[in-house]
Amino acid sequence: MKLILTQEVAGLGGPGDVVEVKDGYGRNYLLPRGAGIRWTRGGEKQVTSLRRGRQVREIADLGSAQDVKGQLEGLQVRLPVKAGDAGRLFGSVTVADIVEAVSKAGGPQVDKRRIEIGSPIKTVGAHQVTVRLHPEVAATVSLEVVGV
Repeated sequence: MKLILTQEVAGLGGPGDVVEVKDGYGRNYLLPRGAGIRWTRGGEKQVTSLRRGRQVREIADLGSAQDVKGQLEGLQVRLPVKAGDAGRLFGSVTVADIVEAVSKAGGPQVDKRRIEIGSPIKTVGAHQVTVRLHPEVAATVSLEVVGV
């Protein structure tokens, strides 16, 4: 099945990429989640607009990605959230919460689609979050979740 990706899919590609996937994966996973649309000739026009938008948001080159990585890894990010007595959160930490905490800590503006959380953050304490800045550059941000 030939699809046009509408958002970043780990290990597959980014918005605007035309990919060939197995029928079941495309039909049962990518299409229902809105991560891709079926490839058509009319879809080619959408591909160009998606790629243009991607180029604007994407960090220009490897050198600037390395600079942003240095800024992010040097930050101490604290995120105050509501938590119970045992250290469990009421809910979980979202990607939008992390983006806001990074900007409050004085870090660069990060696109929320670039942040990868391994498993949901549901406890207070220190956590590691990966930010994929460039296909070859990933920064690890130290996140300290503090109960309020």
